[in-house]
Amino acid sequence: MKRMIMATGALALGLSPAWAQNFNDPEEFAKQQEQLQATAEGPEGQPWLQHIGSDMTEMPGLDLASGATVCFSNAGVNNPWRVVGFTNMTEELKNHSSIENFIHVDAEGSDDKQIADIDDLLAGGDCDVMIVSPNTTAALTPAVERACEAMPVIVFDRGVNTDCPETFVHPVGGYGFGIQGAEFIVDQLDEGSNVLMLRILPGVDVLETRYSAGRRILDEAGMNVVGAEFTDGDNAKTKSIVEDYLMRGTIDAVWMDAGATAVAAIEAFEDSGYDIPVFVGEDQQDFLRKWQDEDITAIAPTYPAYQWRTAIIAASRVIEGGELPAPEWVLPQPAITQDTLADYVNPAMPPLHYAMCGCEEMEGYPEAWGGN
Repeated sequence: MKRMIMATGALALGLSPAWAQNFNDPEEFAKQQEQLQATAEGPEGQPWLQHIGSDMTEMPGLDLASGATVCFSNAGVNNPWRVVGFTNMTEELKNHSSIENFIHVDAEGSDDKQIADIDDLLAGGDCDVMIVSPNTTAALTPAVERACEAMPVIVFDRGVNTDCPETFVHPVGGYGFGIQGAEFIVDQLDEGSNVLMLRILPGVDVLETRYSAGRRILDEAGMNVVGAEFTDGDNAKTKSIVEDYLMRGTIDAVWMDAGATAVAAIEAFEDSGYDIPVFVGEDQQDFLRKWQDEDITAIAPTYPAYQWRTAIIAASRVIEGGELPAPEWVLPQPAITQDTLADYVNPAMPPLHYAMCGCEEMEGYPEAWGGN
């Protein structure tokens, strides 16, 4: 039986990163555009085990006297996508007898706290492998580099500006997400159409690159971007922003860098008596159901929550030995379209469940995810 250990961070430390990252990289844009069309290698029907374009590296394994302790420094469990993902992770642990202890520390969306958390884990000396999901890219880079000096590190979800981890687990990426949504809008509308871009928060690599890719495609197609506003992931603020723009003029499409507040944005159109425009959401159940019920012209790019399973699988291969895609484990990143929508709408799951979880065959499904 695995022992779940919850640890807490010490006092937050000050930040002094001297890092900068280009979130509008034409080469990475082109690379991810190509990866979206690539055929992934790996077991059919198990995208969390598949990979795109990476070389395989043989891990020698850790010579441990007993089961390993895996420490996880988490940016947070502060939105529904991360809640679904963390459930994936804890359920995946049940499949790996080589992992005896799992220590999870929650940074609660704070760079300072996550840096302190990582330093606490290093000082404690209990970790054999560390998994890190960084809160922001530049700020966490030095802390991840310190961890790499002490043990094998797996980074997933959001990246850092160093290649010291054993691998970086992630779907195709933010450029890919932005490309899928913006290309859909361009395909649906005429040049000069009005597009409102809704964002969640600044500074996170996968969100910044979603925006830069989407903006590039919309601008190149001659779309009129009427605004790009941060919603903070808040439903009330999202509705207020949309209502404000509707008072200024017509909105033909809404592009979002994450779909947690997509239903709130749709309701702003309904409450104001407007037709629902072309919409870019995500694979959250409430949006998928709204899309189906209202017959919206929409697409749901995804940042699959099944990657949380892959992070544990990668750690187990470091512990046990085995092949690991490196320096990146690039997972497939499908979008949900009108043709596939019915496959992902599931009334048995809660509204905030993310459909691209890859969890349907796991032992605890659906109850562990709040389903029935």
